Amino acid sequence: MKSKFTLGLLSALFVLGLASSNAPAQSVFTGFYGQVGVGYENSTPSYSGGTLNKSAYSYTMSGGTTDSFAGTATIGYYFPVSTNFLLGIGAEYSPLSGTKSNATVTLPALRYSETQTIKKGDSYNLFIAPAYAIDKDKLAYAKVGYSNANYEIGGDNDSYNGYSLGLGYRQMIQGSWYGFAEVNYTSYGNQNVATNASGTASFKVTNALVGIGYQF
Repeated sequence: MKSKFTLGLLSALFVLGLASSNAPAQSVFTGFYGQVGVGYENSTPSYSGGTLNKSAYSYTMSGGTTDSFAGTATIGYYFPVSTNFLLGIGAEYSPLSGTKSNATVTLPALRYSETQTIKKGDSYNLFIAPAYAIDKDKLAYAKVGYSNANYEIGGDNDSYNGYSLGLGYRQMIQGSWYGFAEVNYTSYGNQNVATNASGTASFKVTNALVGIGYQF
C-alpha cells in the first residue's frame, strides 16, 4: 500500500508540473550526473508448480514476500531534445541485499512440507529516461529499462532478468546539487526455482527512493 500511494502521489506531481509549466530556459539537467538514493523496497514472488527431479512427486511453493531497506547509486546523461524535453540514459546499481523471508514447500502426496529461505541480492538496471523540464531547475522524468537481480532460494543462487519502469522528480538545491524522489517497478521473469526440481519463480519488485545528486 505504501509504495502504491507513493506512485500515485508522484504521478499527480508529474501531471501538475506539465499542466502548470511556462516555457523555461534551457534545463540545468542537461549533461552528466551522479546520484545516490535510499528508501524502501518490496519483493513479491509467484511460483509455478513442478516436480522433484528423478521422481514423480509434485510440489507447491508459497510465501517469500520481503520488505527491506533499499539503496542505489546511479550515473547517467541527459541530452536536450527541445527547450522543454530531454532524453536520458543511465545505469544504476543496488548493492544491498534484502531481508530474508521464508517460503513453504509442500509435497501433497507425501503430506510433507518444509521451509526454504528467500533473499534478494544485489541488482543493476540499465534505462532510458524521457524527461520534461518544468522550469530551468525542476525536472519530471520517466524510466524504462532492463534489470538483473540475484536471488537466493533455498541455498541456490539464481540470476533473474526483467524490465523496469520508473517515475520521478528532481529539483536543484544549491549550486550543482539536486534532490530527487522516485518510485520504480521491476518485473523479473520466470526462472527455475532450484537445480533439483522443475517449476519456476518470478518476482515483482517495487521501491520508493529519495536522495541527492550532482549535475556535472
